[in-house]
Amino acid sequence: MSANKFKVGDHVRWNSEAGHVSGHITKVHTRDFDYKGHTHRASEDEPQYEIKSDKTDHIAAHKGSALHKVS
Repeated sequence: MSANKFKVGDHVRWNSEAGHVSGHITKVHTRDFDYKGHTHRASEDEPQYEIKSDKTDHIAAHKGSALHKVS
């Protein structure tokens, strides 16, 4: 299981096609959810996170394994 557990407000970064992106977690999903027309799988053990980019208003959805906490 992933040890990467984050909470709303955490500052995180991840890799995207454009390089490193950082943002703040706005939502934690612990059940499957629809996002931009796709079903994302999420559970208590493998939550998914919605993150608002620092540079733009873009919202991304990622698993904890893709995220790194920024101090």
